[in-house]
Amino acid sequence: MGTPPPQQPPRPAHAPAPPRTPPRQSLLISKRLLWVHGAAYPLENIVRVHTFDLTPRRGAAFAQFLKRGGVTLLILLLLMWISDATSGGWDGSSSDLSDVTGFLMVLVVVALIYFIGDMLAVVFAGTHHVLAVETNGRSTALVTAPREQLNELVVSIAEAIDKPDAELHAHVASLAITNYGNYHFGNSVNMYGGSGNTGVSR
Repeated sequence: MGTPPPQQPPRPAHAPAPPRTPPRQSLLISKRLLWVHGAAYPLENIVRVHTFDLTPRRGAAFAQFLKRGGVTLLILLLLMWISDATSGGWDGSSSDLSDVTGFLMVLVVVALIYFIGDMLAVVFAGTHHVLAVETNGRSTALVTAPREQLNELVVSIAEAIDKPDAELHAHVASLAITNYGNYHFGNSVNMYGGSGNTGVSR
């Protein structure tokens, strides 16, 4: 009979588990890394953790629609006038111009419908209470959960930054947002010079 293959020695109970990518619906701290929806952020690179209400820019979306819609309507009226002016002609060039004008009118109507839908998507969008994790680079992680849970996570993440052996695992939700430019990202502070800074945009 052959000798059985050597078995691996058991791993001590205090040894850390091998790293793995956490589920995308979780927030996890392990081995000085903060995992948010599968992305890793070193704890030493985090400069701010805070909560705020992510509110849609409804007024800006409506103002943008008025600008784009006004220009679109003017173009549509101009094309309608050109179509009426050329509809009485009998030569082939007038007929071709009328066909082109009709095609352009269809495109303008489609664009107007798109602008209306784009505005309504922002106007009727909901407000999200979110937790933001900002790093010393350009990266920012956002998660949403009940307000009480997010407030507790802020405290837990802040404490974990100073604890080498910190561990944390929490279930959070991802944000179904396609364009973050349509939202207000909390308060912003504008500083110009070294004194008398009073500019806080809400």
